[in-house]
Amino acid sequence: MERLAAKPGPSAAPPPTPWLPAPMAVTLAVLASAPLWLEAVGLYPYLAAEIVIWMVFALAHNLLLGHGGMPSFGHGAYFGVGAYAFGLLQQRLGAELFGGLAGAVLAAALAGSLVAAFISHRRGIYYALLTIAFGQVMWFVAIKWHSVTGGEDGLQKIARPPLRLGGHEWPLADNAAFYLFVLAVFALVVLFLWRLVHSPWGRVLRAIKQNEVRAAFVGHHVWMYKWSAFVLSAGLSGLAGALFAMAQNSAYPNVMSLHNSGFVVMMVLIGGGLVSFWGPVIGATLFILARDLLGAYTETWLLWYGLLFMAVVLFQPEGIAGAWQAWRRRRSAGAPAPAAAPLPHNRQA
Repeated sequence: MERLAAKPGPSAAPPPTPWLPAPMAVTLAVLASAPLWLEAVGLYPYLAAEIVIWMVFALAHNLLLGHGGMPSFGHGAYFGVGAYAFGLLQQRLGAELFGGLAGAVLAAALAGSLVAAFISHRRGIYYALLTIAFGQVMWFVAIKWHSVTGGEDGLQKIARPPLRLGGHEWPLADNAAFYLFVLAVFALVVLFLWRLVHSPWGRVLRAIKQNEVRAAFVGHHVWMYKWSAFVLSAGLSGLAGALFAMAQNSAYPNVMSLHNSGFVVMMVLIGGGLVSFWGPVIGATLFILARDLLGAYTETWLLWYGLLFMAVVLFQPEGIAGAWQAWRRRRSAGAPAPAAAPLPHNRQA
């Protein structure tokens, strides 16, 4: 009598990351259809454009906080650097749309690279405090360097250059056209970040978040990964700042302030950026809508939003996206298990 040894099956490879996951397709479809229903719900194109700009900023910040575990509380500085760079390139060098946007990204990335070179060897509370310190330095420079930044008056009359592609030109002065352009930029940023965080680089960044010492022990250059994450996050924050300067036709020092940096942290945490790629999108939408809708009834809207933030931190630290994931897990756990297939009988020789 023989016993046939069971042969182990081939190990299952992890499923490939889809280029266009369902949440991304739904998000882009809803935002693309916004011009059809905005006015029906009492909103307007400029508000939609501002929400999408803050989504870009929140996603850029979450590359550090959510995916890398690096708390940056001075990130408004790079948002502001991008806004000022776009305005200065346009007014002093005559840069057009793509030249101004590229210059804003490069200026913010350069500022981020210099800051990251000083702080990437730190972690925890020391890392967070250094981000605040450098952010306040840049805010102070923006206020005092009147000949370049305009001081507290900021840069005025920043135009929205037309979009020129393939010999065609589309003006962006109208808020509806500007919204569609901002949405196109948002789609490119989302696709880039989605692929980035699901790449080998992104997996190493998550390993550093879980245990920096262990990641270094297995051979990863922790300092370089933290530095590159900060530079990428700063550059994309500068892109959001340039779009914001176009939206407001100006750039002011207050976009670089500590409270503006705090707003994006609140967006990421309330939305659930610590556990979900889409958390910053949810948080940015909720924050801007709360500002406008609650602000229409009370000047103390930030007090109520602050109370909401405290409640989320105390009772649902993983944010709205985390609550949704927990509900789906509970629902799956309560579902009846599928019937097991009958095992084949071994034949005996």
